[in-house]
Amino acid sequence: MRRIYESDALERDNEDTFTPNERDREHKPQLFRSLNASAWSDRLLHHGVRCRAVSVRIETPRTEFEQGEVIPFRVWMKNSLPIPVTIRTRSPVLWSWFVDDYEEASKVSLREPPEEPAKIRFDRGQRVRFEKRWNQMFRIDEDEWRPAQPGEYTLRAAINVDSKKERNLSDETTIRIV
Repeated sequence: MRRIYESDALERDNEDTFTPNERDREHKPQLFRSLNASAWSDRLLHHGVRCRAVSVRIETPRTEFEQGEVIPFRVWMKNSLPIPVTIRTRSPVLWSWFVDDYEEASKVSLREPPEEPAKIRFDRGQRVRFEKRWNQMFRIDEDEWRPAQPGEYTLRAAINVDSKKERNLSDETTIRIV
């Protein structure tokens, strides 16, 4: 069709409304621009909806472990929407794991991330899996570690946003050391 319009095979008349006008040779058609779906969802979806669309799950292979045994666990994050979702985080540390509310089983601060917000992005329907291990040790000081005593502990994973539990962006599981 384009060749017909660019050729002189058609009669052109600026006066008659039913025939094509003169072709403007200086005008070049623009390419279709791709839609930035992430920016689109940021503008159209409320932050609360985006937070409800993403789920976090933590799992261990079993619930009881021997003392001194390394505890492997997996953290799953999933976007259940058919569009990309971006969630604003409090800092460049996008997510973390905790043992009894101690970040990465440390009773001292591991890092001081800046208080500037960042974003974690999930493609449509994307599922992300992280594999971590806890060696049943708590960091007491910069260079001192203590073994965990037998008992129950709560492993938790959370995306670094305010009010994580209200927004479905954290999950926890209870394990027992015997």
